[in-house]
Amino acid sequence: MTLSGTRMLDVVGSRRMAVAALAAMTGFYYLFVAVTNCVDTDTNRRGVADVLSMRSTIHHSGTEWRAITSGNVALVAYILIVIWEFLIAFVLLAATVAWIRELSGWPRRLRSGPGVAAKLSSLGWTMVALLFLGGFLTIAGEWFRMWANKEVNASSAALQNFLIAGVGLILVHLPESDSPRAVDQQPPAASS
Repeated sequence: MTLSGTRMLDVVGSRRMAVAALAAMTGFYYLFVAVTNCVDTDTNRRGVADVLSMRSTIHHSGTEWRAITSGNVALVAYILIVIWEFLIAFVLLAATVAWIRELSGWPRRLRSGPGVAAKLSSLGWTMVALLFLGGFLTIAGEWFRMWANKEVNASSAALQNFLIAGVGLILVHLPESDSPRAVDQQPPAASS
């Protein structure tokens, strides 16, 4: 099947193509992050342990009871973060494949069901939000006071990751304005 110039532009210039590209970029980003965390385990594991122990933060008797100094707990937290990053990468890359199948329309036997690409993208970016807003900004940032940590402060990186996921979630949940379904669902005009 060959696409005419207009049909090609309808596909490559669409919101769905933008979502597919963002899903691909963020999927590969999290794959690289997870692999790097497996290769450079010492640096990153020490960072997690430093945040949990609250060694390098502002010390106050009212908050120091929150510190977790067990190396085993830090290691488990680190492993869970890396597993979560691999899962994010897998979901977003699967979404990318589903978007490619949906956008290409060829061959038909490879197309996924309706909405699978959007649902996978939404799941992947929600997982990112849970990790970075929930894990890094809320738990590490506020509970373990990472924002005041002199050695490890990943707050700005966590915010960056959360914002990218937020943009993806907004894009994937916007209605397709130029889709035939959106035109068909317009309310009937009132008769004069």
